[in-house]
Amino acid sequence: MGRSRRTLPEELLLLALDPATGTTAQPQSLDLGLAGAQLVELALAGRIAPDGDRIAVVVPRPTGDPTLDCALELLRRRGAPVRAVHWIGGPRLGLRQTYLSHLERCGMVHAVAGQMCGVLPTTRYQATDNAISREIRTRLDSAIRTGVPPDPRTAALAALAHAVGLGKHLYPGNEGRSSRSRLRDLIRHDPMGGLVAHAVMDVQNGVAAQPRRSPAPVGRQAAAGAGAEPARGVPVQPRHGTMARAVAH
Repeated sequence: MGRSRRTLPEELLLLALDPATGTTAQPQSLDLGLAGAQLVELALAGRIAPDGDRIAVVVPRPTGDPTLDCALELLRRRGAPVRAVHWIGGPRLGLRQTYLSHLERCGMVHAVAGQMCGVLPTTRYQATDNAISREIRTRLDSAIRTGVPPDPRTAALAALAHAVGLGKHLYPGNEGRSSRSRLRDLIRHDPMGGLVAHAVMDVQNGVAAQPRRSPAPVGRQAAAGAGAEPARGVPVQPRHGTMARAVAH
């Protein structure tokens, strides 16, 4: 994968970064979105593919991006397709900080040290070139305004932005209601982006529906009777690792 192209996790993070305050919108759900954006980026690179509600590695060859390749290797080690909701709901130690530090090394943001309550050290990240964020935002605005089906990358970015709750950050207030609705509707234009976006929302809602089971033999169904309870979903609680240095929210 050539590094001339920004990855979806990088674009999602730049969308969430407030140019005035240097804080990230929706920080907790954003962590889930970044994990989901990695899956979409790996799918766009041809390394993984959806298998129902699961993710399967189809080409284990590294992409050249260290953070993506770490995720790819973890998926490969599973040995079998993994449910997207379980992958996204797993621990992601410092993933947001990893991407913020990467954007800093690339010169897209610069770190500004500060303190919270005059005691706790914090770090805010200011964009060094707002034109990059504006270009990303323009792609979303165009897809929303024109109604023309966007390319898979933009569709996936829109799906992830909606899933993590960036709609109210990008299109605030009553005047932004129709834009937020159209942002949500863009989910249908990319199957992988839609799968991941719904998994992100399921994790936030504490829902991880069990895969559909094969029907039992007829005799066993009759013996079960009308009082048998259906299988219930197992809630998955997202776990987020602490970062070495606090990022102001």
